Parts: sequence; structure tokens; C-alpha cells
Amino acid sequence: MPQTKPVVSIENVVASASVNQTVNLNLITQTFPDVEYHPDQFPGLVFRLKAPKTATLIFSSGKMVCTGAKSEDQAIKAVKTVVMRLKKGGIPIDNEPIIEIQNIVASASLGGKIHLELAARILPRSMYEPEQFPGLIHRMLDPKTVILLFASGKLVCTGAKKEDDVYKTVNNLHVLLEEKGLMMYD
Repeated sequence: MPQTKPVVSIENVVASASVNQTVNLNLITQTFPDVEYHPDQFPGLVFRLKAPKTATLIFSSGKMVCTGAKSEDQAIKAVKTVVMRLKKGGIPIDNEPIIEIQNIVASASLGGKIHLELAARILPRSMYEPEQFPGLIHRMLDPKTVILLFASGKLVCTGAKKEDDVYKTVNNLHVLLEEKGLMMYD
């Protein structure tokens, strides 16, 4: 019996940002003792937030990468919070951050089993090599995403830049699998 809608969960939103100026990472380390900075191993500094639970890499170029957010809004809020805290801590930052969502990773359950070998033959832009990896890799053109699809009916969607694209991708794939008779329900 077909399930009405797949259950989708956003796992990680990656955002890049820039304040368009250089930033003194040593000064940040002195001001915020809980940041992680090991310039001999990696050129960026890690600034963690508890809410939203994220890690933001800050580079001396003023570029930043925020990971760990569970929504676009959380990612944007996290970057703005980091910049605000830096300013409050006396770190000279003149510009507001320019923030761009780079990647959204989501998981979903389609509510039924999938015949992966048959799906690999029927779905265009799909690759299935069970000796290498237990999931089918499907590249969707619109929205431009990559889906890792498992026989259990669970999947991982990556490459989306908007949350809406995640839902569209999962829905489009679900409809396609239904239409092609590739879904099996208990």
C-alpha cells in the first residue's frame, strides 16, 4: 500500500559567507579561548555555536564556511551570530556577511522497498554497483541533485541549494519509482 508522502529530514546545511575584508585569526583566538585554531595543520579557525549547533570555519581572508545547521534559516542565523559575537568581542569587522547556501544534505524514507537492479536499468543517469557501494546513485537534472537510494527505501539527497529543492527531488523520485512499478510495499 503506497505511503502518501515520503518523510524527509534535513541533516546538514552548508553555507559559505564573506565579510569582504581580512580578519585577524590570532586576535580571535586571544579573545575567544574556546575556538580551535591550529595554523600548522589547517589555515582556518573553528568557531562553534551551541544554538544553532554549528561549526563555522573562519579564514583570514574573511571567508567563512558554516556546517551543521538543520535549515537554511539556521545556517544564516549561525553566520550572523558568529559575526555579531566577533564584533562584540572587539574584532574589527566593518561589513555584514554575504551568505550563500552551498549544499543541503537530507535523508528520507519512501515507505517501501526498492528493486535497485531494475531501477538502475530503468532510471536514466543511475549507477548501481553493489560490490562497490550498496546504494544506487541517481543524478537528477531538475532540481540538480544527487540521490543515494537504498533497497530499504531510504535515501540521502545531496547537492540541493534550497530546502524546496530537497522536497521536490524526493517527491519527483518517489513519483517516478511509483510510475515505473519499482516500489514494493509489505
